[in-house]
Amino acid sequence: MSMGQIKTHEDFLIESLKDPEEAAAYVSAVLEEEKPEIDLLPLCLGHVAIALGNDGDRALVKDFGASGKSQAVYELAAWLNSLGLRLVVTVKPS
Repeated sequence: MSMGQIKTHEDFLIESLKDPEEAAAYVSAVLEEEKPEIDLLPLCLGHVAIALGNDGDRALVKDFGASGKSQAVYELAAWLNSLGLRLVVTVKPS
């Protein structure tokens, strides 16, 4: 195997996220983190954008991460959790 053929963990992750069910489970798992790192959600969404999206989606994720919006999403998830609810991502029916 040459150096150009070596795949990273991220390559394998992005390949698996091309399955919408996998992508939904990945985002949901990140949203359920008890003590999430602020950069985790934008990283996760970036992986999903690479797997399923286009350049516009990747730009949106960059803006999302730079603006600190992930903190608001985690606060929403925590608030819902305190009410006995949870924020999840599912695949849209075709």
